[in-house]
Amino acid sequence: MIDDPWTRTGYVAWQVAHVMGVRVEKALRPLGLTTAQHNALMHVARSPGISAADIARRTGITPQSMGAAVNALVDRGLLVRRRHPASRRVARLAVTEAGEVLATRAQEALNQVDEEAVAVLPPGERATLHALLLRLLADLNPDAVPPPGRPARMSRHG
Repeated sequence: MIDDPWTRTGYVAWQVAHVMGVRVEKALRPLGLTTAQHNALMHVARSPGISAADIARRTGITPQSMGAAVNALVDRGLLVRRRHPASRRVARLAVTEAGEVLATRAQEALNQVDEEAVAVLPPGERATLHALLLRLLADLNPDAVPPPGRPARMSRHG
């Protein structure tokens, strides 16, 4: 007999992630951003000089998809590439003024999505849920979570 999927934490987490993904896409659409582009923009805003490959590792997005997202942001004038001093093959990314403005607007939109999603939980449970999710993510993809003492500056997404 097949087990009820709702008894598995992974299934429930996947369902929550799916619903959140749909809500995030809906919030980003009016800004002209895909989720991959948003991830790229926010990571560069938080970590100027980061490479597209590093963003791909942190987000779990394929390097090819991240490259396409970065190219679209560069084409729109939201990011710029600068050559890495030690390697001609690695480009360091920086946010333009227009990119900063859009990153701020995206952050505001996604903060609203977050607030709506956890509104059912009291503040203590929100903090507990957030801490538990960070622990799971740190175990599943250590590159995704900032090192201790280096909090994310822009958004909880990306």
